[in-house]
Amino acid sequence: MFNEAKNFIQTYYEETGQSEQELAARLIEVEQQILTQGTYEHTLDELTYGAKMAWRNSNKCIGRLFWQSLNVLDKRDIHSEASIFEALLEHIEFATNNGRIRPTITVFSAQDIRIWNHQLIRYAGYETDNGIIGDPDSVAFTKVCQNLGWEGNNGLFDVLPLVIQLKDNPPKLFDIPEASILEVPIRHPEFDWFTDLGLKWYAVPMISNMKLEVGGISYVAAPFNGWYMGTEIGARNLADDNRYNMLPTIAEHMGLNTKSNASLWKDRALVELNVAVLHSYKEDGVSIVDHHTAAQQFKRFEANEIEAGRNVTGNWSWLIPPLSPATTHIFHKPYTNEKKTPNYFYQKEPY
Repeated sequence: MFNEAKNFIQTYYEETGQSEQELAARLIEVEQQILTQGTYEHTLDELTYGAKMAWRNSNKCIGRLFWQSLNVLDKRDIHSEASIFEALLEHIEFATNNGRIRPTITVFSAQDIRIWNHQLIRYAGYETDNGIIGDPDSVAFTKVCQNLGWEGNNGLFDVLPLVIQLKDNPPKLFDIPEASILEVPIRHPEFDWFTDLGLKWYAVPMISNMKLEVGGISYVAAPFNGWYMGTEIGARNLADDNRYNMLPTIAEHMGLNTKSNASLWKDRALVELNVAVLHSYKEDGVSIVDHHTAAQQFKRFEANEIEAGRNVTGNWSWLIPPLSPATTHIFHKPYTNEKKTPNYFYQKEPY
């Protein structure tokens, strides 16, 4: 552990312009903690910078230009399910900020806390005799919630409860108050019929099932968020045939020929769905970015990293947007998918 701690502490002290004497003293302190306790504790400044570095090192994220703007909420002193739930509500409300979304991470103790949800806000998916109602991606977790006593309303957009587990105790369910959840009804600037589709999506994507790893310490409960790129909703969540699969319905309303692939009906419906998502979020004052602007921002991030003497790593298949990727510079260049730490990592689901 000390080698990982040393690498991180050295990088942190160098990048923040602290003295070699301060670095040497801190490394001695960290080594003593590891020798006597088997681990060490990050200072708030170390944790804050480590979480920001983790965003900077996230190969799948196109939004890394803003890594230094991450707000870090330190909740390492919380050790009960009810207080964890209150901290998660604080995160939701702070990050949502009435639509002016703030990139945020809440870091809990490195041990014994798990948040079972994939995202803090996510729609349920119900298996019925007539097919799946809601989000098919949530079917397995919805069943978990139902087995724990949650019922739901069998609706298209039912927000799942938060499931929190402390140590080996049974997990506990907590319903998110409606007042804490900001959602955006999806409408189109030209097609009046679009409103009749009854589509909506939540404002903030808050990933809650990944762990934050900083200097050899893994924080397994550390939900974080940025803001949406429009294609995440319009070209994936609402469009994928294994999600809400809205393209055939939209194409039908547009009067397109859905019997021939050569009519490009999927492409035309996909563009209009993405137009609707961007229009709706912007009209409601909710932060969102289109994929062309996001790619331009990533280009600036690349330039900043090169200027700082750091190599830019990336997962090309994730960085290219799912809509018109060849119109962005990212499509036309290779990236090394080298995984650096600090970083955010997937972990085995607890259920």
